[in-house]
Amino acid sequence: MKKTLLVASLGTLSITAAYAGGMDRSGQPITALFEKGTYLELGAYTVKPNVSGSLVGSLHSGDVSKRFTQFGGAYKQDLSNDWSMAIIVDQPYGADLRYPSGTGYPLAGTTASVDSLEVSGILRYKINTPFSVYAGARNLTSKGKVHLPSATYSMKTDTQNDWGYLVGVAYEIPEIALRASLTYNSPIKIHFHNKEAITRNSLAAETPLDVTMPKSINFDFQTGITPTTLLMFSARWVEWKKTQITPQFYTTFVSPGDNLVDYSENTISYRLGIGQKLTDTLSGSLAVAYEKLSGNIVSNLSPTDGYKALIAGLKYQATPSTAIAAGISYSWIGDAKTSLSGNETKFDNNHATGLGLKVSHHF
Repeated sequence: MKKTLLVASLGTLSITAAYAGGMDRSGQPITALFEKGTYLELGAYTVKPNVSGSLVGSLHSGDVSKRFTQFGGAYKQDLSNDWSMAIIVDQPYGADLRYPSGTGYPLAGTTASVDSLEVSGILRYKINTPFSVYAGARNLTSKGKVHLPSATYSMKTDTQNDWGYLVGVAYEIPEIALRASLTYNSPIKIHFHNKEAITRNSLAAETPLDVTMPKSINFDFQTGITPTTLLMFSARWVEWKKTQITPQFYTTFVSPGDNLVDYSENTISYRLGIGQKLTDTLSGSLAVAYEKLSGNIVSNLSPTDGYKALIAGLKYQATPSTAIAAGISYSWIGDAKTSLSGNETKFDNNHATGLGLKVSHHF
């Protein structure tokens, strides 16, 4: 089964993570660490969500979501028979929201965005067949901004650069294409210098803002079930309950005692898929993904709750060393409830479509 030809995850399955809970965008993949020899990959995906809600059944928000594009890449190299290293670049967290103007909705004109870039350096040591351990450092660059016209409030952070780490263990039986890995990603604490303003009160100042990006645990499993078929499963747990965004002016003057953004539940997302060799140079994959609804009130700046998704992909082996993978996903975004001026709002019948592309090369 060593010759099983499979669709690479960055070009296909990772599209699903782009609408996972909280601000999860990439799922923090490390699959490049297990590639043979010296390896390079570059990938991108774009997602077009459609998310809209209504207040007391008559005021409609319009589509509050924006198309976004993510980039990533990885380089892996063997250092000896036992040691290898990888550098992985991704955009793990993000948000792009804007309530259209002119709708009459109380939040019309509201915008919010979060941008991030993470570079991970990982070392792996093969203890003996079939076990290995790995660990590394994660460097996260992040920034964000919010504009609330209804409250004449705005905030914009500076760009911060902070550190975390990851540790993991893997078990492999190459003869049957079996691999199981468990990865822990530490939380990362960020201390922003935040510019806040409330126009109606003529208040403007630089204020501190502390945000903790959550720790997470990834479990990834694959095994060959025939010489040309691979079974894939993954689960990701993220501790979003400890992530709060509480700017000083907002929690003091705009909405006393409240957080601008918080999460009532941690999230667990699942993915199950099949990879199938179609010809000597072409393979395909089909997967389903799921994150359950919490049913709780969520933030107006993040009005989604869980999802179900279907993901399909193709991989073309252009040369013995170079492959091109492409994928498409369709997500049914879970219905969400928010609270606005003491009234419950509903965001339902929402969806997202994603497209991904990856080029990889073994040297």
